[in-house]
Amino acid sequence: MYATQALTHVVPLAAELDKNKVTPGVLGFLVFAALAVGVWQLMKSMNRHMGRVNFEEAPEPGAAPAAEGTPGASAKK
Repeated sequence: MYATQALTHVVPLAAELDKNKVTPGVLGFLVFAALAVGVWQLMKSMNRHMGRVNFEEAPEPGAAPAAEGTPGASAKK
């Protein structure tokens, strides 16, 4: 069967649908609910993993230790 023949059989069925009454239905709701539950589980897992992170930035090798104040600034009073 060619694609054009298949379309001629489908077109009359599409004309019978009332565009004001077409809804996603139960399948659409179930897909949306599954996506929502999946996102919620991913966020929960991310928060748990981020809570375990203990990050301290290591100083760059060869960098001088940070001095107090800014260089060239003098204390005037």
